[in-house]
Amino acid sequence: MILAPMQGLTEVLFRRVYNHHFPSVFDYAVAPFVSLTHGNLADATKKIDDILPETNVGSIPVIPQILGKEPDEFIALGNRLADLGYTELNWNLGCPMRKVAAKHRGSGILPYPDEVRHILDTVIPQIKTDISVKMRIGLTSRDEIFRLVPVLNDYPLKNVTIHPRLGRQQYTGHPDLETFANVLPLIKHPVIYNGDICTLEDYNTLTRRFNDIADVMIGRGVLYDPTLPLQIKSGKKFSPEEKKLSTALFIADLIKNINSELPTDEAKLRKIKEYWCLLSRSLPITEQQARTVLHASTLPQTQQLILDFIQ
Repeated sequence: MILAPMQGLTEVLFRRVYNHHFPSVFDYAVAPFVSLTHGNLADATKKIDDILPETNVGSIPVIPQILGKEPDEFIALGNRLADLGYTELNWNLGCPMRKVAAKHRGSGILPYPDEVRHILDTVIPQIKTDISVKMRIGLTSRDEIFRLVPVLNDYPLKNVTIHPRLGRQQYTGHPDLETFANVLPLIKHPVIYNGDICTLEDYNTLTRRFNDIADVMIGRGVLYDPTLPLQIKSGKKFSPEEKKLSTALFIADLIKNINSELPTDEAKLRKIKEYWCLLSRSLPITEQQARTVLHASTLPQTQQLILDFIQ
């Protein structure tokens, strides 16, 4: 099982706290992307702080992810990370953000297989690490993945992760499992499935249908229910009481670490509420109760409300 990259959510603070409470549940995490547009990343340590080995002590093992289409910058950053000990980099071909896609980055490059070929032709001979890819089935059409697969098959990729939505869908609608089923046998590389695995039943249904996938990647499902990977590993559905006990301890520790690591009350309040929007779903409380935390205006008030709910 692999932890999916989610900007602002699955960064090192989360990965470290999660691994403390649920050790060795995930084989590894793919880190939220580092953009090649952020200047000369070969020397900009602060831009890659989330994936520095010393920052990740005690964390889930991590694979860096790169977003961009600039081969020279890709090579420079990739080889800098190789010198830090990384043996694999993940190339983001799935980011659906409109400003990103409009510049042929993330899912925006999927309609242009010749651009993908040019980048791989340039990068692979000069980079010291393996390359894996995380992608969607297209930007505006499911046909795009079928034109891109023959290009990907020409290169020694470590694996290909597919989130079977279009970029233009963002995170709405449902994964297109029919397209995933049709493209799966065409890909020569190990294929990892990502998308809407939020319950043990979701996992079981998916893996029964696609028993030849190499692995699954879980994103929002682990924030909706931090015990989900444990349920998958054990094959046992947890009771509401079991979920609450484990989740309450995790939330309390996550807040403790946010308080110790973020610089201002404003930043702490914003981050706690961002996590609460997702993690509150795993607690036996109503939606109205969960919203009272979001309406709180101060950090002490917010933390006290959460403490009341998780005790």
